[in-house]
Amino acid sequence: MTQAPPPGAQAVRRALDVLHCFHDNAPDLSASEIARRLDLSTSTAHRLARTLLGAGFLEQDARTARYRLGPAVTELGRLSYHQRGLHLVSPELADLAQRTGATADLALRSGPHAVIVAGGSVTPKVGLRRPLHSTALGKVLLAWPRPGEGGAESLPALPAFTDRTIVEPSRLADELERVRSDGHALNDGESAYGIRTLAIPVLDHADSARFALAVRATPDVITADRMDWFLTQARACARALEILLLPPSERRSAIMP
Repeated sequence: MTQAPPPGAQAVRRALDVLHCFHDNAPDLSASEIARRLDLSTSTAHRLARTLLGAGFLEQDARTARYRLGPAVTELGRLSYHQRGLHLVSPELADLAQRTGATADLALRSGPHAVIVAGGSVTPKVGLRRPLHSTALGKVLLAWPRPGEGGAESLPALPAFTDRTIVEPSRLADELERVRSDGHALNDGESAYGIRTLAIPVLDHADSARFALAVRATPDVITADRMDWFLTQARACARALEILLLPPSERRSAIMP
């Protein structure tokens, strides 16, 4: 028997949808623009935005009356960043990038997206979300799902970004079997031409991918005959991250004989 959602669940869902409008560095938005994005009436969007404004999750430009993410989001984001231990990983990623000449990124899963949380791709002008099905990071997160996360069958329709993108669920399932067998994922022009990415899992104690680690460059840098070398470098970094990202008590147990 399906349990009915609790009272107010729709309002909570809509408020969260408003916050999601600001993904990928979306500009300041007016209430009418939020309404169009979410297929709501302008009055409903305005009411939701004012509620989020009062709670600090949005702030409003006094001159334009447009909304942006507020200080409460910043605070929670920073707390989550530190709780996950992500403040510890930047030196390891920088070292990997320096050794390989590639961009090094660390991502976790959020629904149908890989979200880059640290590394060279985290810049003010670049969105952090990547599709799971067309990226090496995403394939790793799908191939080693955490409890409660689905595999290829959990994704919505698979859009094509190039003629190399896998858009059939059965082909994606076959690809994930190969990824698990090989221990790494490859994206060779599936999201954008001229980009080659290798990714591996950063595993937790249950052998699920807590994060995915990737090195990304052009095919003339990550050449076919050097892929094994790049994977060796990435795996050394992943092993260090698996320990760094443990809680301190578990980290000590992992390194002590």
